[in-house]
Amino acid sequence: MCVSFFTHGGEQRDNLLNTKWGNMRSNFTQAFIKILRFGLATLALVPSGFSVAQEELSQLNTVLDIESLFRPIEPQPIHGETAIELLEKLQGKHYASIEINDRFSSQLFDKYMDSLDGSHLYFLRSDVDELSAFRYTLDDALEAGNVTPGFEIYNRYYKRVLERLIYAINRVENAIPEMDFSVDEYITIDREEAPYAASLAELDEFWRKRIKNSVLSLKLTGDTGEEIQEKLSKRYRNQLSQVLKTNERDIFQAYLSDVAKVVDPHTDYFSPRDSENFNMQLSLSLQGIGAQLTTDEEYTKVVELITGGPAERGSELKAGDRIIGIGQGTDGDIEDVVGMRLDDVVSQIRGEKGTVVRLSVIPAGAVSESSATVVSITRDTVKLEDQSAKSQVLEFSYNEEDFKIGVVSLPTFYFDFEAAARGEEDFKSSTRDVRRLLEDLKSQAVDAVIMDLRNNGGGSLSEANQLVGLFIDTGPTVQIRYSGIRNGFTRSFGDNDPEVTYAGPLAVLVNRTSASASEIFAGAIQDYQRGIVLGGQTFGKGTVQEIIPMDFGQVKVTRSKFYRISGASTQHRGVIPDITFPDFYDAYDDIGESSLDGALPWDTVRPVEYRLYHSISAKLPQLQKQHEERVDESPDFNYLVDQIDRTRRYRERDQISLNEAKVKAERERNRREEFDAENMRRFLKGLPMREWESVDAEGDDALAAKDDVGDMTADDDGRATESDEIEEEDPLLLESGRILADLIFLNGPRLSAIDRLPSNQ
Repeated sequence: MCVSFFTHGGEQRDNLLNTKWGNMRSNFTQAFIKILRFGLATLALVPSGFSVAQEELSQLNTVLDIESLFRPIEPQPIHGETAIELLEKLQGKHYASIEINDRFSSQLFDKYMDSLDGSHLYFLRSDVDELSAFRYTLDDALEAGNVTPGFEIYNRYYKRVLERLIYAINRVENAIPEMDFSVDEYITIDREEAPYAASLAELDEFWRKRIKNSVLSLKLTGDTGEEIQEKLSKRYRNQLSQVLKTNERDIFQAYLSDVAKVVDPHTDYFSPRDSENFNMQLSLSLQGIGAQLTTDEEYTKVVELITGGPAERGSELKAGDRIIGIGQGTDGDIEDVVGMRLDDVVSQIRGEKGTVVRLSVIPAGAVSESSATVVSITRDTVKLEDQSAKSQVLEFSYNEEDFKIGVVSLPTFYFDFEAAARGEEDFKSSTRDVRRLLEDLKSQAVDAVIMDLRNNGGGSLSEANQLVGLFIDTGPTVQIRYSGIRNGFTRSFGDNDPEVTYAGPLAVLVNRTSASASEIFAGAIQDYQRGIVLGGQTFGKGTVQEIIPMDFGQVKVTRSKFYRISGASTQHRGVIPDITFPDFYDAYDDIGESSLDGALPWDTVRPVEYRLYHSISAKLPQLQKQHEERVDESPDFNYLVDQIDRTRRYRERDQISLNEAKVKAERERNRREEFDAENMRRFLKGLPMREWESVDAEGDDALAAKDDVGDMTADDDGRATESDEIEEEDPLLLESGRILADLIFLNGPRLSAIDRLPSNQ
């Protein structure tokens, strides 16, 4: 799960977990509770309580003996009682029919083992074999109010983690001078599919390479051997100190959270304290940088930047970046936070509005710390106006005619409930703002309109419903199928207002992170053939969750599913565009509902009655043909495709070298490949070319610190960032405008957006 640094207040209340905040937290992660489950890399921790005495913690500088440090942790009676109640809630309230049986038990065992040690860094094969005795008994134990098996599994994991950290500390503090970086050896990057180590010696060997890779990464940044030893020793000793704070609440939370997630990835359990944290996250506007964070092994990773937040406005921090250090102010020392618990990282990043925090980050896709850069962000709060809809006009010549295309960018479906409740007439809502922008665009006589919903994670369901109504007269917009006593009952929602704000040519631009309410809007426009949907496949979040109180905490349960008016679910598959654009998210296989274990399946219900506005489907073959002819010759599209391919190749590597010379050579090749691709794009567009900066052997370290193929993102793709950089138009928006121009030509006489196109053209 992840945590965001501030949230909205009022707009969540329309449909709590149909909002951007509720949905996207579930989309990319699960819920706030992962702060506890994966707070320290794969180490499940919370900040309260201790399993060892404080005096033992103070002795960590001298005592590194597993028998002295490890203490098994036992459950409390309330934990068993809560487990029984949780099963009752899941069986009685969840959308799907839940059976607590051996199959459920086996799924829980696998999920729990994976959440604890998904990268197979700690457990031995013998541990897994022994613990497998619980595979088909966890269900019976839970129904009897017995959570001891979950504690026994965790205690074994806890002990193995302590052993690994002790090994790492001893190696860092004694073996760095012996490391030979001229030897040809490699380390496996992704160990999720790797077998568990058969022996301690085999696990030691992997950790030897793991530590060597960390040393090499720091060496390439220019750190001396002494500096490297000091930094890594502090890192692992801090991790050990944090791990020793594990208590019974940590284990209980981790276990019951996985019990809930067996049902589906958006269902979750929150202990009392974590319920408080979760509710605070949904209701407060906390001051910070505006980012949602999770953990990725020992790193803190950026999941999403909040639209309108300081990080998003600064454009330096990107989704997928990993934070390895934090500095306060413009000149404060950057403290290493690798392996630090997530909530501790959060507390360091949050701060007073107007203050500066500096983050040392490994760019998305990069492997090692040698590619780290420092990003400075001034803390602030997200203001509703920063998330408001905005418009612009694209002007271009096409087929010897001039076109004006209006663009409405909507980052989220918002509604200011508090202002509306106070009776304020000018309260903010996405529908109100978009209506105003459309009227303004019509006054400028634009030829067509693009609704840009890229990266829009959803929001208020009622706002999505009303927004569709701006483009149609009346009719249904979405169907919802309910669970519980209404299981199987499907209700349709729609627009009853015959007023049409905008009746002209329309396109909806989406991508992989367009979710929930965005998918409802795009799906309705597509089903009505009211407009053409362009871009990348959407996220596929088609479920609605509800928070249900319990005697001890609360549970978030999936209660219903969304369906399009055509009867197709938005769940799992999302919305498939009429014409697909290359999407940078194509390089990643871990984004989207389909990437989540246990996600509810796509299915259908009966369609409702609705009429088609146009015959866009009949024109798609011609539109597709003309689009392909253009993008085949487009420097920007070809560059983006190349960028996606390079990023995918880089991410799909099985191993990385621990040979210093080979690492430097690889980075130089990557740098050259990226440089050549960017300059070819510039040449074909007639833009100023970059100059190649040659480096000598001494300069390779500096190169490694800033250049890596993994640095590329959708917005930061290797293009020059000099102060005199030419501002370029968004190629995806421009191509969307040209597709609309093609559609206008195919429809016959050219019409203005202020005119209504005849039905069924």
